[in-house]
Amino acid sequence: MYAERASRLSGAVVWTNTPSGPGPGRVLPDGCMDLLWYDGRLLVAGPDTRAHVTEGGAGAWAGVRFCPGTAPALLGVPADALRDRRVELTDLWPAARARRLAARVNAAADPATGLDEAALARAAEAGPPDPLLARVVAALDAGRPVAATADALGIGARRLHRRSLAAFGYGPKTLARVLRLQRALALARNGTPLAETAARTGYADQAHLTRDVRELAGATPLELLRG
Repeated sequence: MYAERASRLSGAVVWTNTPSGPGPGRVLPDGCMDLLWYDGRLLVAGPDTRAHVTEGGAGAWAGVRFCPGTAPALLGVPADALRDRRVELTDLWPAARARRLAARVNAAADPATGLDEAALARAAEAGPPDPLLARVVAALDAGRPVAATADALGIGARRLHRRSLAAFGYGPKTLARVLRLQRALALARNGTPLAETAARTGYADQAHLTRDVRELAGATPLELLRG
């Protein structure tokens, strides 16, 4: 069973998941990175360009999902180095440092609480996030074109692309597609008909919505809604 709550770190989400049965699961692209706990170990989930299919093994998971663009400064690794990957924290940090953080999480009342506390501590050490990245996300999530976003921020298309790779794991066009996917699914899950969902989220029509969702999520909108 999956459950989530707001983190004490602004913009982040703490979640837990215990698979209810055998079989793979599906994690959809959302522009985020996660710090994961499983069986006493810490891992990092990079930003996805396609749905990540889990193995469906038994056991509880916990995670803290950082809002787009914030995790690289907290974890000390550019997002594009982890694109479409799940890696052990010990592969990214010196082993002793990673073990200390894992011990801190494991000593907490529960792993989710430990991850939340760890995220707060890392944020305090790293300092405030770059406000430019939040402006990029807000503009693209509102459906603003990439070129117009770059012009409004005064940084140019090439610089925006470089900054996006390091912060989000992919260029602004891919980030815009991922954010649009999430907007469309949120509307559809709330009962908005798919044709109206497509129109309200910037797709040419329902067929365009279906093609794009299938490419990013590995399933059609109807299949995702039924699941």
